[in-house]
Amino acid sequence: MRLLNRAVAAALPLLPKAAVRPFARPYIAGTTVTHLMETGEELARGGYRLALSQLGEFETRPEAAEEAARVYREVLDEVQRRSLPAYIHVKLTQLGITFDPALCRRLVVGLLEHARSRGGLFVRMDMEDSPRIDPTLSLYRALRAEWPELGVVIQARMRRSLADVREIAPHRTAVRLCKGVYLEPHEIAYTDPEIIRENYVTLLEELLGAGCRVGIATHDEWIIYRAARMVERLGLGPEDYEFQMLHGVRPRLREIVLNAGHPVRIGVPFGPEWLPYSLRRLRKNPDILGHVVRAVFRRG
Repeated sequence: MRLLNRAVAAALPLLPKAAVRPFARPYIAGTTVTHLMETGEELARGGYRLALSQLGEFETRPEAAEEAARVYREVLDEVQRRSLPAYIHVKLTQLGITFDPALCRRLVVGLLEHARSRGGLFVRMDMEDSPRIDPTLSLYRALRAEWPELGVVIQARMRRSLADVREIAPHRTAVRLCKGVYLEPHEIAYTDPEIIRENYVTLLEELLGAGCRVGIATHDEWIIYRAARMVERLGLGPEDYEFQMLHGVRPRLREIVLNAGHPVRIGVPFGPEWLPYSLRRLRKNPDILGHVVRAVFRRG
């Protein structure tokens, strides 16, 4: 079954968009800011915090990067207007870092200014593939003193991450810690799932021990168990940490974590560029791959 799932996962990009859409719907909040707000308000009523992100990456045109920033400003306006427990989560390749780092910096600073003017809202820069790690961390270092409401992401699969954490931790910044989804060369990334797990826990101990505010981003219950025991041992409160999960992924587990008294933030993506993101989610959830294939054949 595992080999079949891998074969189906490899074929997903070849499937008709219409066949994938029904199975992508649980993972995204629709295509517009209005859709995003409707989903966000429903989750907030359930007791969840929110991390809102606009789908899209590796933009090549300045006007597209400018438009992405404009949409994020609209999101910030709506977050303030609706008093949502939310921040925005941005990809720097969507804001032009690959073709114009100066433009990207200007857009990020503009979002930080807008977020501050809307009641001191938070902005997190996502971490992408390995060529983007140094540019992302460099921009974070350049801005962190003036903008304490700026956060960053560290990926446990990267071999360099312990050194990065030890540089970041003394600044007691807000760090989202995840395993990482990008497939990287073995020379720079761990590939063994158990090593990635162990490295995750090591990085979490470093960050929490230094007083960083950590978003413990995982759907791995083994890590959640270890993290919960760590939080208890350190006597941390809900302002010091939170668990983070993605919209539509393991909803029963997030309820269990929330009901255990832990703060939980849901990453909620939206936008017309939903297909690449949805394909990644489907590849990581083989249980529904068979439904996708059957849907294609029924249409045929």
